[in-house]
Amino acid sequence: MASLRPLRALITNDDGIDSPGLWALAAAARDAGLDVVVAAPHVDASGVGASVLAVHESGHTVVLHPRKLPGLPGVLAYGVQGHPAFIVHAAGQGWLDPEPDLVLAGINVGANVGRAILHSGTVGAALTAALHGWWGLAVSLDTSREPPKRPHWESATHVFPRVLTVLLAAPKGTVLSLNVPDRAIAELGELREARLARFGAMQVRVDQRTGAAGERLHATFSDFAAPAEPGTDTALLAAGHPTVTELRSIEGRPGALEPRSVNARRPR
Repeated sequence: MASLRPLRALITNDDGIDSPGLWALAAAARDAGLDVVVAAPHVDASGVGASVLAVHESGHTVVLHPRKLPGLPGVLAYGVQGHPAFIVHAAGQGWLDPEPDLVLAGINVGANVGRAILHSGTVGAALTAALHGWWGLAVSLDTSREPPKRPHWESATHVFPRVLTVLLAAPKGTVLSLNVPDRAIAELGELREARLARFGAMQVRVDQRTGAAGERLHATFSDFAAPAEPGTDTALLAAGHPTVTELRSIEGRPGALEPRSVNARRPR
């Protein structure tokens, strides 16, 4: 007989347990009728991808910091001394009982677009969910590199229920990435399916420098200068459209030893 319990959602992020975007996503999931548990890094862990690094206090012990979150009375919540994918993996290895049915990661400060999502801890958490056979959804708000004082979290939560319905209608193990423009709900365009841009919204330049302190690598960040290709997530977001993209986790591809032309192996 099928269980009558509501679906359980693990809410996490890479911006840390104190991010208002995390709280907004947890509230939206609760309002959608999900059984919500929140577990997020105790400090900012942006850019860690699918790292399963954890801070061990002694031996192999990872400290949990029980939390009470604003606007979420009665919701079980923890700050975890580990990266987002570690949290998801721990949930699948017996930490949470019952284990989650789906992982919701976000709401991230800044868009997660293009192939650069490889480096996102938010996306890494959603993809790790698929490894456990759960649904995964990464939710991101397209803020500027210097986030505004009052991001439009409500715009992301406005689009969220529709995308959640799409996700839960798909097979388990499906992972979606939702990006929403940081603008008022009334200013949002139509939700569009988007393909990933060639790279992402930002580029990183790294230079080697020598000084009194020795050899150093100096990194600078700037907006990606190339024009956005039509139909990609970056182009549609710039035009005001929330975008959704289905992501695939790591998988093998047959034919590695078969002769193939250079063009055939070039990613599209």
